[in-house]
Amino acid sequence: MEFIEILGYVGALLVGLVLGLIGGGGSILTVPILVYFLGFSPIIATGYSLFVVGSTALVGTLQNIKKNTIDFKTALIFAVPSIITVFMVRRLVIPNLPDVLFSFGKFHLTNSLFIMLLFAIIMLLAGWSMIKSKEIPADLEIKRYDNNHYFAIGTQAIGIGTLAGLVGAGGGFLIVPALVLLVKLPIKKAISTSLFIIAIQSLLGFLGDLNTLNIDWKFLLTFTAISIAGIFIGLAISKKISAKGLKSAFGYFTIIMAIYIVYKELF
Repeated sequence: MEFIEILGYVGALLVGLVLGLIGGGGSILTVPILVYFLGFSPIIATGYSLFVVGSTALVGTLQNIKKNTIDFKTALIFAVPSIITVFMVRRLVIPNLPDVLFSFGKFHLTNSLFIMLLFAIIMLLAGWSMIKSKEIPADLEIKRYDNNHYFAIGTQAIGIGTLAGLVGAGGGFLIVPALVLLVKLPIKKAISTSLFIIAIQSLLGFLGDLNTLNIDWKFLLTFTAISIAGIFIGLAISKKISAKGLKSAFGYFTIIMAIYIVYKELF
């Protein structure tokens, strides 16, 4: 095994570690690790990422079920349109993307370049969200649902599902604010509910890849197991470290990674 491959597996541990420490963000590392360290194409990497993210989030969800911190009604309202969107993107859109989306002179926007540039934009948004996030009161009352809330939640879910299907990230940094601002869930319940949504949308979205990707199950299960081990380590030490400081630091790291992706893909 080459040194860069070893770094890739260490990265898998980091994915779970970050998820355990700050409750999100680690999933956006999965695609760059798979592409730049382990040599997978962006399309395969986004599919693998859905499985890794979904499985790791599922472990966290099982812990949260024991704590009774998941709002299942909100999760289902959000998850149904999101799951359908992710599945359709992975089953219909990704396999039918042309090799070259468009050309301008000597510049050719390939499907791989498009996915990585879109992923870099998502990383920039995620990093900025982590840096600028503020403490949200934990005693907010949950709003009653009306037609406006159903429409707003459904619209958010479709948008996040589209991004998750294209780039293979769970979208927790978008889901949590949506749950807090639209539904007024307390922050801890919003994080737990988001993790449940990520788990089911990612794993069911991955089903859309089963007939289109040649999956290396031995590698995928190994990588996922390492990531799951990381989340347990992160949960164990999260009580001793400031989550707010870690989130801000990881936000800056994410932005640097996004700039690196743009540089590597374009230059």
